[in-house]
Amino acid sequence: MAVQSKNIPAPDLVPVRRALLSVSDKDGIVDLARALVAKGVELVSTGGTSKALSNAGLAVRDVSDLTGFPEVMDGRVKTLHPGVHGGLLGIRDDKEHRQAMAEHNIAPIDLVVINLYPFEEVRFSGGDYPATVENIDIGGPAMLRAAAKNHAYVAVVTDPGDYTRVLEALDEGDGKLPYRLRQELAAKAYARTAAYDSAISQWFAEQLEIEQPTWRGFGGRLKEVMRYGENPHQAAGFYVTGDKRPGVANARQLQGKQLSYNNINDTDAAFELVSEFDPAKTAAVAIIKHANPCGVAEGATIAEAYRKALACDPVSAFGGIIACNRALDAEAAAEIVKIFTEVIIAPGASEEAQEIIAAKKNLRLLLTDGIADPREKGLTAKTVAGGILVQTRDNGSVDDLDLKVVTKRAPSEQEMADLKFAFRVAKHVKSNAIVYVKDGATVGVGAGQMSRVDSARIAARKAEDAAREVGGEPLTKGSVVASDAFFPFADGLLSAVEAGATAVIQPGGSMRDDEVIKAADEHGIAMVITGMRHFRH
Repeated sequence: MAVQSKNIPAPDLVPVRRALLSVSDKDGIVDLARALVAKGVELVSTGGTSKALSNAGLAVRDVSDLTGFPEVMDGRVKTLHPGVHGGLLGIRDDKEHRQAMAEHNIAPIDLVVINLYPFEEVRFSGGDYPATVENIDIGGPAMLRAAAKNHAYVAVVTDPGDYTRVLEALDEGDGKLPYRLRQELAAKAYARTAAYDSAISQWFAEQLEIEQPTWRGFGGRLKEVMRYGENPHQAAGFYVTGDKRPGVANARQLQGKQLSYNNINDTDAAFELVSEFDPAKTAAVAIIKHANPCGVAEGATIAEAYRKALACDPVSAFGGIIACNRALDAEAAAEIVKIFTEVIIAPGASEEAQEIIAAKKNLRLLLTDGIADPREKGLTAKTVAGGILVQTRDNGSVDDLDLKVVTKRAPSEQEMADLKFAFRVAKHVKSNAIVYVKDGATVGVGAGQMSRVDSARIAARKAEDAAREVGGEPLTKGSVVASDAFFPFADGLLSAVEAGATAVIQPGGSMRDDEVIKAADEHGIAMVITGMRHFRH
């Protein structure tokens, strides 16, 4: 049964006479406290925060003065007391509440400044189980929620970025805070505790290997407001979760204008793809447009890999996103700036490369300080009307699979290397996906078609277009081909044969596998079955 409201209207302006400060992140707290004291606000604090304020020469009451009870159990119990929560939850204009506060000597608290134990930081830094549990804050979220519920009379601040805003409002209100601000701060507090609890529940699910918990929460902190979403009429924001996985969310942007929604989406796709290639073994470059690769290659250097990747589809590469699995050097930078590029993302960049890129003031350069682990576990989520689809990250690697040759002819050593390359790329191409590869470089990519035959034909046509640019023969002649899923009929394979492919890698599992294998044998094609599908939608 729902709790009934007494319908007591909230006042517009509420004076701040007493503030409770208890923060884990102490940046700016002394300056805030000093400004509050200058406005005649009494300070109440706990533990380390109280010590920091006292050391700064500020008069501060310990929370135990309000509770009449000392901090116990290593500080686990200090604010969970009616002396605190009564001061937060008491409705000042309710006669019964005022009587209870007076009877039990409960002093009202008008402002609460709290940020929580750094659970997310400990979780993602690899803290052990006991250390991570110990950084689950209890009193902080309880006070935040209590103060936020009673925002009619109490202002709650959980973000140091709001300190200045609160002080400015106190100046404008002659020591009082307006209702609208108290509402906004309350909403922010609930969002913070929701994200905090989501991180905790996700961690427990990971630790206990619960793949599908009954309740699933996701949370993040706003990193930046986007200019717009996928289209100009859509509003968008970029939120980060605290996960330290190298990529666009944690990259340092050295130069260039703000990333757009589409830039971020495409840059993530590019870096996740290029991270499939071990930088200790080979240099690799991926060029992305609309979340699909239009060229991927490996080489002895980043410059060589870039030139090979660009040759796959130089037309589509215009205005693309470029990802490198090694630090960007001057030679590669000089090649890249020859055409219009939106974003470059790499683990690092030499000073010479940075100087070359700097000449293109709108070209964004992002540095990640590392490569993502393609085998790392994680979750992905996608919204649908009324729900969220959640799945584990596609962390399957062709290098870990038991590959089976199912045709009379086995692939050559070079064909097998190219087949593995092609399957790595196909994992990152929108389905239906067909990828032609020759000598460690894509030579044709067909993406996102309703028919696998069409994907094969589009990829071959792309190769023909690229060949016309340089006046040569399509590089699909003598290439290998990868399919992200099985061939339901032999026609898709035959399209690849027509394009000049000599070997194919595919998951297998079709009712007509025998028919497809027979067609491969009839045309002298080597076929490898992976047993793993890579649909991507």
